Amino acid sequence: MTVVHIPNSTILSSYARHFMTEQQEKEAKGGRGFGSDDSSKAAKSTVASVEDSSSVKAGQDITIPQLEDYCNDFTADIKNKLATLTLSHETYSEALENREVYLKHPPVFSHKLEIDAPITNQKNSGRCWIFAGLNMLRQHMMKEYNLDELELSEPFVFFYDKLEKSNWFLENILRTLDEDLDGRLVQLLLAGPVQDGGQWDMFVALVDKYGVVPKEAYPETVHTADSGQMDWLITTKLREYAKEIRTEHANGKSIDELRKMKDRMLREIHKVISVSLGQPPKTIDWSFYSKDKKFHEFRNVTPLEFYKNHVKQDCTKFVSLINDPRNEYMKKYTVDYLGNVYGAESVYYINISIQCLKEYAIRIIKSGRPIWLGCDVGKFVSPNHGMMDTKAIDYESAFDFGFGMTKAERLQYSDSTISHAMVLTGVHIEDGKPVRWRVENSWGESVGNKGYLTMTDRWFDEFVYQIVIEKSELSKEVLDVLGQEAVVLPPWDLMLGVFGK
Repeated sequence: MTVVHIPNSTILSSYARHFMTEQQEKEAKGGRGFGSDDSSKAAKSTVASVEDSSSVKAGQDITIPQLEDYCNDFTADIKNKLATLTLSHETYSEALENREVYLKHPPVFSHKLEIDAPITNQKNSGRCWIFAGLNMLRQHMMKEYNLDELELSEPFVFFYDKLEKSNWFLENILRTLDEDLDGRLVQLLLAGPVQDGGQWDMFVALVDKYGVVPKEAYPETVHTADSGQMDWLITTKLREYAKEIRTEHANGKSIDELRKMKDRMLREIHKVISVSLGQPPKTIDWSFYSKDKKFHEFRNVTPLEFYKNHVKQDCTKFVSLINDPRNEYMKKYTVDYLGNVYGAESVYYINISIQCLKEYAIRIIKSGRPIWLGCDVGKFVSPNHGMMDTKAIDYESAFDFGFGMTKAERLQYSDSTISHAMVLTGVHIEDGKPVRWRVENSWGESVGNKGYLTMTDRWFDEFVYQIVIEKSELSKEVLDVLGQEAVVLPPWDLMLGVFGK
């Protein structure tokens, strides 16, 4: 894996500047950023002053005098008492919500999609990547058929994802029969065989193989809305199957014999999913009223026919663009063992700069099309106002410290990753530059601004990692990257693995 080292003279990100004093920011703008001689001296001076203020010598263990020193230091500042009184009764996001941020960024956008589709709700599951994919696809359908509302069936895609992931897991067990059971790879495979999360190319593999249906043709059940129990049952059985396969391999069974065992195992998994979710329809009848009150009906349509003839968007013609500053830009990446459907195209990404990523996003939004988006949704978010901003939660006022890692460093030290998929539906531009973005979420209307979130551009810089656009939108230079041999990242790479919140 190639790691890009950012030189000390690099201009600091907006995220890093947020956590600097005014004087430090002036010095950084003058070329003396983190790591320069002057700032290093200042940092050492600060550390020295803190160390000098304590008479307690630090060692391997926490001593009682050391703890007493911590307590004395805490009680000496009256602000800590006020913070304790407040934060012992309220969450950080409630008590430390920065009012200035959401007043500065109202949910108004200079460029917004024409259609506001009804907000969906993935409930207590990790199906965000499926919701985002289907929510992106429905925009074109709603315009073509003149619809007020439309939701495509996430449970339909979810059913086949669970079955395909089970097969993917068992095939990977067959692939690793001679690997050490206690080794990192096999233990990683055993850790989460059928987790709810996924990636764009995994979504493409499912809809391209099985198609799509409207939500009313295959609705939610208890186990799609809250997938924990079903996931536990399937996971437990798959681990048992893995043990059985490895044992029989050790006893001398051939790969053909082991695959016959796999067929019996998949039959049992199919039963679990079918009992929990109901069997998906083979054909559907789709009837609806358009906004002009006209009746429309399409009868005896297969899910694949519905996808090709009514959704009318070929997902294989889209590509994932990522911003991963750990790794070299203008390169193609994949992750070993990542996927869900055997025989489908591998999961690929093109790594580009954040500025290039945003330029593509702005162009697509201005053309009236939605964008599938991958980001780290848990960072600096105000749920009450649906505001995503690096200053949305004012930790510094409560705790007297900030956060100093860069985007690349947060990835390297497991402090950030792609955790959630949503849909970009708008952008607000001032003086030719993006200021904030409009995001369609899938957590119901009670979160944010009736289900929509507002993302500031500086939050985009720091916590957006992936967008999906049509290959036809790419410049020749970027498109040529697809022809490269992919750099294969290890299966434990958290940044580019599966995700779902």
